[in-house]
Amino acid sequence: MDFVTATANIRASIFSIEQKSRFDVKSMAGNIIPAIATTNAIIAGQIVLEGMKILRDDWAKCTMSILQRRPTNRRKLIVPSPLEKPRESCYACAEKPEVTVSLNTETMTVGGFEEKVLKKHLGMVAPDVEIEDGKGTIIISSEEGETTENNEKTLSHFGVTNHTRLKCDDFLQEYELVVTILHNTVLSESRENPVEFTVSGSAAPAPAPLPAASAVETTKAVNEVTASNSLTPRKRNREEIEIEDNDDLVVL
Repeated sequence: MDFVTATANIRASIFSIEQKSRFDVKSMAGNIIPAIATTNAIIAGQIVLEGMKILRDDWAKCTMSILQRRPTNRRKLIVPSPLEKPRESCYACAEKPEVTVSLNTETMTVGGFEEKVLKKHLGMVAPDVEIEDGKGTIIISSEEGETTENNEKTLSHFGVTNHTRLKCDDFLQEYELVVTILHNTVLSESRENPVEFTVSGSAAPAPAPLPAASAVETTKAVNEVTASNSLTPRKRNREEIEIEDNDDLVVL
């Protein structure tokens, strides 16, 4: 019991979760035992089956299994579903994750950006943040005490303005993310529930513009439309039924 309590509190401290006493852990563990013999065992078995597919390099057969509380009409308790392809706009599963954060750089502090945006919203544990300014300026470091003096300074103090790009790296999770800052002075007019920032996935690439027509082609098209509109209804009907091939017999 001492070992379980110690390891649970170590994990809780890593993820900033409230630690529990030995008595609390004992009471929780007693309630978890029935679940271990049911739901967890089923899910663990499904994980092993999917892991075997990965070891065989058979990714096409990998599925996502959903455990139902009650059997379906076909008497199935586990319902498989195909895996969805990663979305380019998702900052969690994209090949090169990137997000856009809209905030007021003149009021948002470095410490607030780390705690509220990176850790709480984006799920980072120990982020390192570097400004992509060609100088390698580091404003947040995962090393304790290295950039503590920056916490009370605003982002604008370090030259973070509109469209500034920040390279964020979480070594503990092996996760890299590029954050584009958009300076916004008015995010919410509500005084009771003010919005300090908004986060959105990376924007989809803009569609390629259509090739511009040359001036000669444009003039020709305009002349054709003008000539067509200038025809009287009777002349227009004649133009529509005119046949160039004189060998064909046309019955009107």
